Amino acid sequence: MELQSKVFILGEDTAWETPDAGVRRQVMGYDEPLMLVKVEFQTGAVGAVHAHPHRQASYVASGKFEVQVGGEKKTLGAGDGFFVAPDVPHGVLCLESGVLVDTFNPMRRDFLGR
Repeated sequence: MELQSKVFILGEDTAWETPDAGVRRQVMGYDEPLMLVKVEFQTGAVGAVHAHPHRQASYVASGKFEVQVGGEKKTLGAGDGFFVAPDVPHGVLCLESGVLVDTFNPMRRDFLGR
């Protein structure tokens, strides 16, 4: 059976998870090949360097982040984005409170607790 979210996901009705200090996320829609996740960061919060088999494309909706992908680091702000190929180490440091909108292919089953 294929996993799939509701068609309409209202932010006010969607639970937040707190994966790390100063970081919280909402899963905003998914099926097997795709997942959309909103991630809020407080200034100074860290998305520790990690790798996973999923492709990831992220959009900086607000704030400022130092983003590391592979061996490169770049400071990104609202309107910028980044792409992470499968198994490439990546992470962020939040320089100014903000929101990242992450997409994953395939979906992150680990974000569903299943």
